[in-house]
Amino acid sequence: MKKGILNIGHLHASQCMLGESPFWHAASQRFFWVDIENGKLFEHHLPTGKTTIKSFPNRLTLVLAGKGNELILALDRKVASFDLGTEQLKWLAEVEADLTLNRFNDGKCDAKGRLWIGTLNRKFTQGAASLYKMDSNLKPEKMLDKLTISNGMAWTEDNHTFYFIDTPTRQIKAYRFDLDEGTLEFEKVAVEIPEEMGMPDGMCIDQDGMLWVAHYGGWGVNRWDPMTGELVEKIELPVPNVTSCAFGGENLDMLLITSAQENMSSEDLKSSPKSGDVFLVKTGARGIEANRFLY
Repeated sequence: MKKGILNIGHLHASQCMLGESPFWHAASQRFFWVDIENGKLFEHHLPTGKTTIKSFPNRLTLVLAGKGNELILALDRKVASFDLGTEQLKWLAEVEADLTLNRFNDGKCDAKGRLWIGTLNRKFTQGAASLYKMDSNLKPEKMLDKLTISNGMAWTEDNHTFYFIDTPTRQIKAYRFDLDEGTLEFEKVAVEIPEEMGMPDGMCIDQDGMLWVAHYGGWGVNRWDPMTGELVEKIELPVPNVTSCAFGGENLDMLLITSAQENMSSEDLKSSPKSGDVFLVKTGARGIEANRFLY
């Protein structure tokens, strides 16, 4: 089962309450990730091994690339651009302003540079979340509703299929995707996650079309074949609540994995002290470089 895993490393003791949104910024050779609940943005320069932290007075749920030297951040229910040089924050859009217990969660950009980003209710109210699409007009458009925890997303390399996770369903759904129109049509349930393997959280895809899924409560990242629904590989980690993963590095063969301390007792944390940290795994697979938000 571990045939393609070459090395598992402990990258940084970030001790996140809710580590999420691992992201590889190829132009600067940096990995980014966030601690949602503490509003922290972590930046790790891979060549030097130096990690820096920036703090925001909001729940920070997402980081990805924008134009030029900009990052795109999701803070509570708003999307903003953040200039890495000047550290200037510019608000771009907001959703669900009347739903004060809702916040953004996971997000990705498609090959046309549109942002797909979902929400959740902080009490995890069933059906209270949605998935939005946002393009250059900066007007979020609701694409899926009646979700509970909008989570992992990935597109096939040919852009014909969009994979999506609504965590409590324990399913990875496949949608037919029209890149030009930016539309979705449900096709099938590609993967069913057994209860004993935890809950599917963040997700990324490799160049072979396999899905790498972080399993919250499942002690690792699993590689699934969405064509057959079968488990292909498993990365076992010393932390129970694994939250997300993203490929990076010069050859896109290094998997950055985030984790969380939330919902753990003091005894749990004593037995799994690396909970909330990030890990870097050298794999035998290669990922696909993340798209920028072109607004």
